Amino acid sequence: QVQLVESGGGLVQAGGSLRLSCAASGRTFSLYTMGWFRQPPGKEREFVGAISWRETGTYYADSVKGRFTISRDNAKNMVYLQMNSLKPEDTAVYYCARRLGVRGMYSTRFDDYDYWGQGTQVTVSS
Repeated sequence: QVQLVESGGGLVQAGGSLRLSCAASGRTFSLYTMGWFRQPPGKEREFVGAISWRETGTYYADSVKGRFTISRDNAKNMVYLQMNSLKPEDTAVYYCARRLGVRGMYSTRFDDYDYWGQGTQVTVSS
C-alpha cells in the first residue's frame, strides 16, 4: 500500500512563497511519475503540474507556469512544489498523486492517478 503525505501548507500574503512537500512510502517510488493537483474552494480539482519518474521532465498548467517549480528526490521518496509569486487565486487544497502505471507519461487527468495524499491547505491573502 502506498501512502502519500503532504506538508508545508499555510497562510501567506500575495507575492509570497511556500514550499510543499510530499513524502511517499514504498520501494518503487522512483518508477512513477508524480503529479500535483489543487482544489480551490467551491471548484473542481485541477491539475497543477507533474514531474517524470526520471527526475527530469516537468509539465505545468498555464496558470502556474513560471511561478511554480516541481522537483523530486528519489533517494528520499520526496516530491516538492515550490510556489513563488503567489496570488489569491492560488488558494486551494493541494494534493500530490502518483501516476497510474510504472514509468507513465505525465497526465493532466486526475483519474490517471491512483494514489493521493490527504491534501494540505494553502491560503493566499490579498
